[in-house]
Amino acid sequence: MADLVRYPQCGCIVEYLEGNSVQIAVVVGENGERLRLLLPSRREATLSKNRILPWSGPKYSAELSRDELVRLLDQHKTRRDELQESINILDVWEMAQGELGQAQAQWFAELAESDPSVDMIAAHGHALLLCKTHFRFQPPFFQIFTAAEAEKRLVEQQVRLEREALLAGGRNFLQLLWEVALGRRKLPPEPKDGESSPDWPPPEIRQRLEALLRTRMLAPYDNENESLWQQVSRGLPDAPQLPLQLLLAWQKVPVHYNVWLHASGYLAGDSWWQEEREAVGQLLKVQEVSGDLPVCPLPLISIDSATTRDIDDAFAIERSGQGFVVTVALSCPVLAWPFDSALDKLVLERGTSLYLPEMTCHMLPECLGTDAYSLLAEQLRPALLVCLHLDQDGVLEDYTLSLARVRLAANLNYEDCERVLAADPNPDNPALAYAETLRCALQMAEARQSERVRHGAVVMEREEPVLHLQGEGAETKVVLEVKEPTTQAQLVVSECMICASYACAKWAAERDLPLLHRTQKVNLPQEYAGVWREPERMARIMHSLVPSVLEIAPGRHAALGVDNYVPVTSPLRRYADLVNMAQVAACLRTGQGLFDLERLARLLERLEQALDRVGQVQRMRPRYWKLVYFRQQGDKVFYRGVITEENDSFVTVQLPREAMIVRARRQLFDDRLYPGMPVRVRIGKVQPLWNELQVLEALPYDNSVDAAQA
Repeated sequence: MADLVRYPQCGCIVEYLEGNSVQIAVVVGENGERLRLLLPSRREATLSKNRILPWSGPKYSAELSRDELVRLLDQHKTRRDELQESINILDVWEMAQGELGQAQAQWFAELAESDPSVDMIAAHGHALLLCKTHFRFQPPFFQIFTAAEAEKRLVEQQVRLEREALLAGGRNFLQLLWEVALGRRKLPPEPKDGESSPDWPPPEIRQRLEALLRTRMLAPYDNENESLWQQVSRGLPDAPQLPLQLLLAWQKVPVHYNVWLHASGYLAGDSWWQEEREAVGQLLKVQEVSGDLPVCPLPLISIDSATTRDIDDAFAIERSGQGFVVTVALSCPVLAWPFDSALDKLVLERGTSLYLPEMTCHMLPECLGTDAYSLLAEQLRPALLVCLHLDQDGVLEDYTLSLARVRLAANLNYEDCERVLAADPNPDNPALAYAETLRCALQMAEARQSERVRHGAVVMEREEPVLHLQGEGAETKVVLEVKEPTTQAQLVVSECMICASYACAKWAAERDLPLLHRTQKVNLPQEYAGVWREPERMARIMHSLVPSVLEIAPGRHAALGVDNYVPVTSPLRRYADLVNMAQVAACLRTGQGLFDLERLARLLERLEQALDRVGQVQRMRPRYWKLVYFRQQGDKVFYRGVITEENDSFVTVQLPREAMIVRARRQLFDDRLYPGMPVRVRIGKVQPLWNELQVLEALPYDNSVDAAQA
């Protein structure tokens, strides 16, 4: 121990920290609190005494030459490095932890040797400094962490090392992927196992990078990974859907990947309920749960799209004096529905059926929603009957509700019914057999719509084109089909459903039965009431409207022109309707509902969250395919539009055929523009993932020109 020096002077070997590395030197002079040091590189440096590590020595004669001092430095450094390699610092920690809270390097060296040399002490000091997970250097002592503290620091160190490795290997790779996404280069071949590539990070880094990209893709505002993402993506543009674009370039997700569906957690297909097969099996026993219901003898018909399989409403109508008696039959899947069960929770999380260009996702298992409880012709099905008595002006005079089994006479589609209402005599039209029923229903619907308009209803008639996808992957082609409008047939169905929902709301209010109400509480100018088709008028009115919401308390629905409205007509497609149907059915059977206000409020909170998630998918995905359609058409095509709004900077144009609203710079238009003015616009630079497109040119519309091909 004699070679350990407490106060280093000329000729003494010392060590100090430079950055995170231990440096060795020999003292060749001193000036107050500063030492002049000779380094192994033969350079000199000055250092404050308080920076010297607490294991100075040995001390040599100050008369030695510089060459001899440098040789001694090299010898001691080599010796200390060799001794350090022989030290298992975790074994040292095992012996030390629990004995005391802190100690100097000398104490740790004495665990290995009873009389350690200064080189052995220094070697232990080096090892202790490196083992930051188990020791902390607080000169001249090393704090000894407990097992719990050491475990925590090991985890933190591992996270830090992984983060550093990800940043080192991931940043350049993301830059490469962005170049691929922009089409500036191709993705280089991925190295095989055991191989390396200058373009690709190691496999473990690739795995973590992919996981980070997927997390950011699905949760772009994820705070947990925000700092890491900002660092690894440094230098890349803050582009919308950047993680998705990088994964597409990496070929980790398919072309036209539906990120909104994935982020919503909504499972496509019909396998999501398979773990609840037993519960579904019980619901399939339709006759067992509805056999006590009377059979309705009326010749009910349904009108839906030709592709509809989940048929949840039908009607029959007859004249009554100068008025009408309309019986609306609504599918009733709730007679044995297991609320609060695992199956019910799965359906609640879906919230609604989802209709996308590439697929239809049903809220219920398909064996229930499109078969067992669907109102298929000639099949006996349980139903809620809403009998409506209306006068010749469409005023609802009376109503009754009951449960029954129904057997529909026919399932008709909008197109066939529209042809009948337009007096098309085609004998092959299956709807022709119900011509009188349809004409009577249209008279009722027109009267009922007029009655709603008298009470402030705002009706906007606009057609939504049908998108068809042809091909797969990158070869997918979007075909936009504009079908002949079926305005009259749709009016029949919509007025029947609105009136049935209104009657159910009034019936429930009379019995203090809590339901989920659809409200739109806004005061509209009286001049807004009416049936509107002009895009500029509809755009103006839309600014005054607020979205309708689901509420426990009843309230006015301004756009529908009714004082109370409950969604109940689509229990196969919407969970709110399923709940309301269950409430009404239970009240008809037992005199009281299944849910009190408190339970209904808790349910609504969960339902709103589900509907928010699914609603984004229903909004964004069809728009994405429309943008793909525009991009596929190229930037030479003109589209017919109508100006709906304008200001000093931008002009808003409605494209009726495509059912799209676009904004363009005002300078693209001439000075004569006004709301309602027909124009032609040319579109380019479409970014479907960014939900962006740019209008390149705008011209007045000439009726002699086919705008879509100009």
